Amino acid sequence: MKQFNYRIEPADYKVDLDDLRAVRDSVFIIDQHISPKSEQDDIDSDCYHVIARDNSHHPIGTGRLSPKGQISQIGVLDEWRNQGVGQSLLRTLIERAQKQGLAEIILETPMNLNDFFQKLGFKATGDRFSLDSNEFQRMNMPLAPLAEKKRPLVKPREASVPTQQLDNLEAYIDPTIRLITQARRQICIYTRDLEHELYGAKDVVEAFKQFAINSHDGCVQIIVQDTVSTHGKTHALIDLAQRLPSSFQFRIPIELKDQQYSSAFLINDRDGYLFRLIAERYQGQWSPNLAARKRQIYEEFERIWQRCLPCTEFRALGI
Repeated sequence: MKQFNYRIEPADYKVDLDDLRAVRDSVFIIDQHISPKSEQDDIDSDCYHVIARDNSHHPIGTGRLSPKGQISQIGVLDEWRNQGVGQSLLRTLIERAQKQGLAEIILETPMNLNDFFQKLGFKATGDRFSLDSNEFQRMNMPLAPLAEKKRPLVKPREASVPTQQLDNLEAYIDPTIRLITQARRQICIYTRDLEHELYGAKDVVEAFKQFAINSHDGCVQIIVQDTVSTHGKTHALIDLAQRLPSSFQFRIPIELKDQQYSSAFLINDRDGYLFRLIAERYQGQWSPNLAARKRQIYEEFERIWQRCLPCTEFRALGI
């Protein structure tokens, strides 16, 4: 039975240790019969950990990245397997390794997952080995360095820029790219159906990619009213979000008043905004810096965001 409503987040080793252990004990010690001595090692507290949680905040999956670039302890509770949780954990750790500037990552996988990791670009190195009666294969994958752009120093708040009117889709492209490029760590979007003609445009997607790569722990938060219309269609922004899952969060409204919200907008954390009163029409207004109006929109977004549920439909399928 398919289950949804999970998220991947960084784990605080001291705070989340009990939750990490609950998953790892179940997956590795109980299910795979790995001895506690083999499963627990001296570098655990030095690693970068991620944890998957369901919508009730219960831990359902774990993974970690060592300082030397070894991914390990990727485990998902039995009832959550084949939901994409494992692949989301792996992608998040690979992305972290790239941001750390690691040249390659390594892992040791059970033989039954060999083909899965090979499809992702991993190659077997060395001979198979046994651990507590389980056969494993060591694998590695080189990482292409991320081309980081030097971000400008934070400048004092600039003078407000009066609102400008926009009357068609073409006029929206450049302001959209500008707001994404100017963002420091947060971009918030409210959209009816992820607007392929706008958010799927090549230059707009590239701007999102550079934001995800270069911002420190930056995140694009997107509320999508209608996910059904995206089914079976290729969307470059969805593809990007699947490759960089820690930089994108999608939610869907569940209350009627939010589902019937008629406007669409994009805001950043530099007081810039784009706003359309009627989402179906590319007629609206924008400013790269108008703090009072941006704050009003952000407060509305935050209220709706808290009422929404996580959307997992755009996650890549996998383990």
